[in-house]
Amino acid sequence: MNVASHEVTDALSRLSAELRLGGVVALTGAGVSTESGIPDYRSPEALARPRRPIQGPEFVRSERLRRRYWARAMTGWDRFKLARPGAAHDALARLEARGCVTGLITQNVDRLHHAAGSRNIVELHGALAEVICLVCSAIEDRESVQTRMRAANPAIVDAPMAPDGDADLPDEWIERFEVPSCARCDGVLKPHVVFFGHNVARPIVDRAFAMVDDARALLVVGTSLAVYSGYRFSRRAVERGIPVFIVNRGPVRGEEHAAWKIESSTGATLATAADLALA
Repeated sequence: MNVASHEVTDALSRLSAELRLGGVVALTGAGVSTESGIPDYRSPEALARPRRPIQGPEFVRSERLRRRYWARAMTGWDRFKLARPGAAHDALARLEARGCVTGLITQNVDRLHHAAGSRNIVELHGALAEVICLVCSAIEDRESVQTRMRAANPAIVDAPMAPDGDADLPDEWIERFEVPSCARCDGVLKPHVVFFGHNVARPIVDRAFAMVDDARALLVVGTSLAVYSGYRFSRRAVERGIPVFIVNRGPVRGEEHAAWKIESSTGATLATAADLALA
């Protein structure tokens, strides 16, 4: 059920009542972090400025794409890391601390849920805070890689932040960029995230499925579920008779099977629902 604006107050009361009962698992997406200043791909605003996401197989085989990615990522990182949890992150952390939310599955790679204080988190797509070597599998802190990139590429180009924590840069600057390599084996580096075209590791998927299976209800927040890696958990809940509640601006894949949907700001909605549930 899609809740119109004049029904939001009643929907918030119902949502807070569900949260008060506990056993809720949250499934979050980019819409939770846009209020923290991190751009997304599928919000109404993002669809007005379409952008092709990084493709995993192409990243692995193309040295040119890796140069383009790391040049843009170096420029965007300093702003990306300054992002702070928003109202939705804080509300979910408060709800978990009081036992209303039992776990969180996130499609985001920004670790803002961790920063807000959430603890039982499944990161479906990894985190930009880590970098992995495709040769020796060593994992390095992203800030360490950033320091090396800045030393090798001292020219600073100011550019607005874009999805994936990167930025738009002129081609001539990208062409002379010196790409970082593994500090251990000099191998190829990749952000420790699941790019489009690559699959989420099976153990992570299984952990998320187990979290949904143990839930009394699933709360879908800030995601269109357009990508199957997230949608499968909503589908799993529906198949198992677990009620699904949605808070999102814009269409959500499978929303016709949800108990209801609140079409509203994720931050304001969750903050209010949490206040009511924890009062």
